[in-house]
Amino acid sequence: MKEIEDKLLLDSLKRVAPGTILRTGIEYILQGKTGGLVVVGDSDEVLKLVNGGFYIGCAFSPAKFYELAKMDGAMILSSDAKKILYANTHLFPDPEIDTSETGTRHRTAERVAKQTRNLVISISQKRDIVTLYIDHLKYMMEEPRVVLSKANQALQTLEKYKKGLDQLTFNLTIRELEDLVTLFDAVSVLQRSAIVQKTEKEVRKYIYELGTDGRLLKMQVEELMANVVDDSIKIIKDYAHPKKEESPSEVKDQINGLSADDLLRLEKIADILGYEVQGNLRELSVHPRGIRVVTEARRLPQTVLNNLIEKFGNLSNIMAAGIEDFTQVSGMGKVRAKSLYERLKKFSEYYLYNEPYNFKGEVVQRLKL
Repeated sequence: MKEIEDKLLLDSLKRVAPGTILRTGIEYILQGKTGGLVVVGDSDEVLKLVNGGFYIGCAFSPAKFYELAKMDGAMILSSDAKKILYANTHLFPDPEIDTSETGTRHRTAERVAKQTRNLVISISQKRDIVTLYIDHLKYMMEEPRVVLSKANQALQTLEKYKKGLDQLTFNLTIRELEDLVTLFDAVSVLQRSAIVQKTEKEVRKYIYELGTDGRLLKMQVEELMANVVDDSIKIIKDYAHPKKEESPSEVKDQINGLSADDLLRLEKIADILGYEVQGNLRELSVHPRGIRVVTEARRLPQTVLNNLIEKFGNLSNIMAAGIEDFTQVSGMGKVRAKSLYERLKKFSEYYLYNEPYNFKGEVVQRLKL
C-alpha cells in the first residue's frame, strides 16, 4: 500500500513541477490571488459530479487557465492536462465522505479526490498555498527555494548513509573471501541498504517537486544510487535461506517496507531472509553462494552462473577451484574458465590487501576489472 501511495504522489508531483505548463498556470493564479479548484481528469466518475458551468474544450494555456480561474467554480482538465474542458462548474461529491478540512473549497477537493481517485488541486486565495489531493493522500506544496533547501539537506544525509553502506559492503566482501561471514554481517549491509533506499525516496520526492530546477540533484542521486538496489538483491540471493520461497525482489521489498523501528532490529531482517535466530547473530556463521562476488569479478551468462553455483555450492568452494575445475561447468569453456580464475584471483588480492578507507576517511574506489 505504501508503494502505491508513493507512486501516486510522485506521479502527481511530476505533473505540477516547475517547468510544466500546469505549474506555470498555477503560479499565475497565485500571483493574481484569485484561488482555484482544479480536477485533472475527465473520467465518468468526475463528470457525474459536475453541475452547471461552461464547456470550454480548448487547448490548455497558462493565460487561459488564469483567466478562467477568476470565476468562482471549479475547472475540469483532461486526464493529460492538455485541455481545459469545463470552467465555473459546481462539484457535488458524496457528503458522507469523511474530510478533515474546514474550508469549503478544500473540503470539496478532498472529497472529490477520495471519490474519483483523480488529482485535485486546491489553490488557496488568502494563504497562497497549493494543496494536492490524490485518493486519500494530501500534500501541501512549498516554494521552490524551501524545497531546494530541504532537498540539499536530504542529499547530504543520503551521501552519509551511502558512505557507510560502501564501508559495510567492502568489509562484507573481505569476510566473504576469508570465509568468516556471520549472519550479523549480511543483515547489517541489507539494513543500511534499506535505509539508503528509503532516504533516496525522500530526495526523489523533492526532485520531482522541483521539476526542471532539480536536474543537478537528480544527477547526483543517480550517481550515488548506482548498483545499490542490484547489490542488495545479489546479497539476498547469496544469503536467503534455501527454504525461502519468495523471490529476491519480493524479499527486498519486505525489508524496505519495514517501519523505522523494525528496521533497526536486525532480527527482523534475518527473519525475512528465512532464519529463525534465538541467540546472537554474530554467533551464526553463514556461507554466501558467491553470486555477488563472481558477478563483480567476471560477467557470466545467467545460465552459466547458475551452473557454477549449483556445482560448487558456495563462494569458498569457488575460490578454491582451479581452471580445470571451472571447465567442468556446463557452458563455461576453457577461455571463460581461465578468465574467471584470473579475475577472481585478482579480485581477491585487491580486497584482501586494501583497506576500505584511507587515512582521510575517504572510500577507496573499487578496482576496475
